[in-house]
Amino acid sequence: MTHRWPLAALLGCIFACTESTTSSPIERTLLDGQHVFRFDTFGDEAFWTDTLRMHQVVQGVSPKTALAVGLKVDVAALPGALVSQLRAGQVDLDAPATTVALLKLNAVVGVQASVDGNNTITRFGVTCALCHSTVDNSLAPGIGRRLDGWPNLDLNPGLILSLSPALQAPATQAVLTSWGAGKYDARWNHDGLNGPVVIPPAYGLAGVNLETYTGEGGIPYWNAYVAVTQMHGHGNFVDPRTGDAVHYDPDLVTSKLPALQQYELSLVAPPAPAGHVDAAAAGRGQAVFFGAGRCSTCHVPPQYTDAGFGLHDPAEVCADPGLAARGTTGKYRTTPLRALWQHAPYYHDGSLATLGAVVTHYNTCLNLVLTTAQQADLVEFLKSF
Repeated sequence: MTHRWPLAALLGCIFACTESTTSSPIERTLLDGQHVFRFDTFGDEAFWTDTLRMHQVVQGVSPKTALAVGLKVDVAALPGALVSQLRAGQVDLDAPATTVALLKLNAVVGVQASVDGNNTITRFGVTCALCHSTVDNSLAPGIGRRLDGWPNLDLNPGLILSLSPALQAPATQAVLTSWGAGKYDARWNHDGLNGPVVIPPAYGLAGVNLETYTGEGGIPYWNAYVAVTQMHGHGNFVDPRTGDAVHYDPDLVTSKLPALQQYELSLVAPPAPAGHVDAAAAGRGQAVFFGAGRCSTCHVPPQYTDAGFGLHDPAEVCADPGLAARGTTGKYRTTPLRALWQHAPYYHDGSLATLGAVVTHYNTCLNLVLTTAQQADLVEFLKSF
């Protein structure tokens, strides 16, 4: 019989991290940015612990439950012996004590926790990587090597938040549990409206001028907005358009944004897997993209988004105006085409499940009169991004 026991019982030693040394300022900046992206909470433990009391919730959550709501485990943070035991099924993934042990190892992607000598979680916070990293499932589903910048489309932020003792009002519960996996509403705590959007990738951002779906600003703007108003980090963020005027002393966010941005800019979009695309069809689809499909009118190379700072009225692209109306511009930017093969569903609200549905949408909206064959070829070209 195979014996299974809590991971906590397996950990009898302390594992220390060693930092790589480098003489290059650029490499040091990227390493600093990587650390901020993966591990910096900007002091948001005050919100996630003192206000939401998520440390109490997580104390009783098993790894199996955590993985089911989209949390990921970084295999590189696990000692070799433990990896072998996981492969052999000798770690009890039904035991909340195992979750605590994984947190002690700093192995849960996007989560930072302090655990005392009694294995009690005393502080809990989140980082950028919670939503914008996943793993390659190389050890098991939800357990593998980090994939920074990939949207965690398995993550169910609303369901996780709904477990907070501070968010039990029926109306709040109805909103949070309606979001579903891979979606988050970054304006709900501003306007009280419910309209979650697909968690976007944080790779392929080099050269992209507008990072938000509604074009409020670029990467520094969005990083600051999320860090302060969504993660509830202790930083400064002021935007009269959104009514935000948040100030902290000390400011734990602003000084870290340049390195964070440089790391994000270094994250390239993953190429389509070998054999995923029909090359001949994609070649024909490229001609449609730049010709009869008129796609390149808005998806301008090389970033495949609007040139400059262009924005579009919702009616131009037959889009639901809801999110645009909640933003500060009343418009949408053209979403950059990056690793489309990897992050369905499409459109800001996830309303188009496949690339075929995207092509059909625009064929109808713009009266392109593309043939069935042209549409199929165009899909193959889009899959190549």
